[in-house]
Amino acid sequence: MKENIPLKTSIDVSHIRNSCRIIHDTFRLLKKYIRPGVRTAELDEIADDYIAEQGAVSAIQGYKGFPKSICTSVNNVAAHGIPGDYVLEDGDIISIDITVARNGWHGDGTWTYLVGNGSPDALRLLKAAWRASSAGIQAASAGAHLGDIGAAIAKGARANGCSVIRDYVGHGIGQGFHEDPLVPNYGKPNHGMRIVPGMVFTIEPIVCLGSHDVKTLEDGWTVVTADGAFCAQFEHTLAVFRDHVEVLTLCSSELDDYVDQPPFF
Repeated sequence: MKENIPLKTSIDVSHIRNSCRIIHDTFRLLKKYIRPGVRTAELDEIADDYIAEQGAVSAIQGYKGFPKSICTSVNNVAAHGIPGDYVLEDGDIISIDITVARNGWHGDGTWTYLVGNGSPDALRLLKAAWRASSAGIQAASAGAHLGDIGAAIAKGARANGCSVIRDYVGHGIGQGFHEDPLVPNYGKPNHGMRIVPGMVFTIEPIVCLGSHDVKTLEDGWTVVTADGAFCAQFEHTLAVFRDHVEVLTLCSSELDDYVDQPPFF
């Protein structure tokens, strides 16, 4: 099956790294504006302007008709929240999903932020989401299996009293927004496709405090938890080399330095 996977050269990875750096820097910029009283549409405008200044474009805007440049998923919104008139409130959590394309190459990432003061449950959720994503990254290496990643993610979420939504998975990325392979957020160790050097893919578990069941609202985009439980997500783009894995969307930090919680948490 690996012949269907578009493997990347070091030059290809360099292009993807440039797109991922824009995402990383956009996340840092948005942190300054995420506070009570700010509309999610304002965050979309800030991100869109910054991405354009870097010579890139949002790959989300217009994708299958999506109307905005980023996704803003607040509280019980698991995925694909549309920026609009919602005004952030103290105690909210918001996951921002950004995909950019620069010179024909894509990067993809999601970051979850606390708005104002978070509740103990919100703090636990964000840490659980970070730990689950980190566990998946640490399980990814040349010679391992995709099932190792999914098993590590699910175990990391359960260890913190949370569940992982199964309806959404990670994916390959490069000149295409979504490429093979699919990277499930659950699985069995030593099962699934073997990981080889040259693969570039995302790890993006959506972790929630309650059940992993979800439903899509009438707008056709907004996905919410069926039980109203809050969700959090940290998505990263990874490049697999023979002797290491690079987290392309974590440009200014080393994963080992942030075992329990994300940078600028």
